[in-house]
Amino acid sequence: MTRDIYDPTYIAEVFDRCSANYRVWSAVASFGLVRRWRRLCVAGLDLPQGLPARGVDLMAGTGEVWPHLLARFPEIAQITAIDISPAMHAEAVARLHGPRARRITHLCANMLETDLPDTSADFAISTFGLKTFDAAQHRIFATQLHRILKPGAPFSLIEATDPLGWRLRPLYRLYLDRVLPLVERMFLRGAQDFMMLGAYTKNFGTGDSVTRALRIAGLSVTETRLTGGSALLLTGHRPRD
Repeated sequence: MTRDIYDPTYIAEVFDRCSANYRVWSAVASFGLVRRWRRLCVAGLDLPQGLPARGVDLMAGTGEVWPHLLARFPEIAQITAIDISPAMHAEAVARLHGPRARRITHLCANMLETDLPDTSADFAISTFGLKTFDAAQHRIFATQLHRILKPGAPFSLIEATDPLGWRLRPLYRLYLDRVLPLVERMFLRGAQDFMMLGAYTKNFGTGDSVTRALRIAGLSVTETRLTGGSALLLTGHRPRD
């Protein structure tokens, strides 16, 4: 029987297996674009400077966004990093050092079911986790995000997409669907986990289901398309009551 690629257990298993190679492989496979996109995601976070904020990093992975986030907002007091993969958390903890370690709290949990307190976050950020949800799960995610954010609190989310209409899309799809799986099998001992990027981005499409879900949940949202539409940046805030 074919596994449901949106089942939380399946997703945790995939990221557990690829956790050790995730940081380097994602940077190399994207020709460094993911690093630029992470910086743009942080730049899109409309968080007042000087605020000792406490926020959440949703589907945090190995914490690649934290250096960018803390460099721009050094006054951040606490980041709660939520991820469903225990191995991703372990990799993130192993890479922490100095004062940064004291400002990161790790929560191994499914974002769709987390019981973080209502209106507890001064901000929320997420880099490249939304594609692992289907449309129904996007609606749950949006409801959870609205619940967690304080009134007026900002968020910034970024995700790789399927750039429909981009003239370079055929090459983009060839690279994701054929080239990356081949390279992964050759250089990562036959692994077939990063190849899921092709399936997830194709199913995610242009990301419209996330935008709709966020707006239905009552959040203010602005869309920005990056690199020919191959990434979607969603910025906004929870309106004040």
